[in-house]
Amino acid sequence: MPMSGNLVWELKKLIIETLKLEEISPEDIEDDGRLFGDGLGLDSIDALELVVALEKAYGVVIPDSEVGERVFRSVNTLAQFVREQRSEVSNQRSAKE
Repeated sequence: MPMSGNLVWELKKLIIETLKLEEISPEDIEDDGRLFGDGLGLDSIDALELVVALEKAYGVVIPDSEVGERVFRSVNTLAQFVREQRSEVSNQRSAKE
């Protein structure tokens, strides 16, 4: 499924660009690697910046810290969340038409 691979790559680039991680390339970020703590080493300020960037780039909303903890476990969990949110929006639009 090429689209999911592209989304993972896009999200890695978004993380790098949003957080200005100039010393890191998308290849350096593991798809299932932890983003916070002993993984990529992101912190709560980084999470806030990413939430805003995701809303702008993909129109997805992370409503609270509980959802955020689940979504920001890895790039793959983030990609899954974006796909789910896009699907829900598409389904809502289809239901209105």
